[in-house]
Amino acid sequence: MVATISPTLLYDDAKAAIRLLKDAFGFTEVAVYEDESGAVAHAELAYGDGMVMLGTRGRKGVFAQAMAKGGPVGVYVVIEDTDAHHRRAVEHGVEILMPPTDQDYGSRDYLARDPEGNIWSFGTYAPEGAL
Repeated sequence: MVATISPTLLYDDAKAAIRLLKDAFGFTEVAVYEDESGAVAHAELAYGDGMVMLGTRGRKGVFAQAMAKGGPVGVYVVIEDTDAHHRRAVEHGVEILMPPTDQDYGSRDYLARDPEGNIWSFGTYAPEGAL
């Protein structure tokens, strides 16, 4: 299945973001393209059938300029085992905003913040039609 929605984030240190997403959150690196200066021009990381794209902040181009003053974003990722995923993130020093918590709507979620302020929510709730 092809991911039909792919959040796109810009980071001051895109290489550090890629390491965090892979090591602490279990994403798989699909592609990383660097420009002539070594900055990440575009990267794709997968989790299940979802995808997140990212790059280095401050580059040229319409998208980069439109996102130049963009603040932190929130991304929700459906996972199978919230507690195991949370333990992995903690082992990698991720800032946890909310530990694994059972929600009224039947999900078990936790919240984390990456070093550049983006909020990552991981939980068992799968929006209708997502899986």
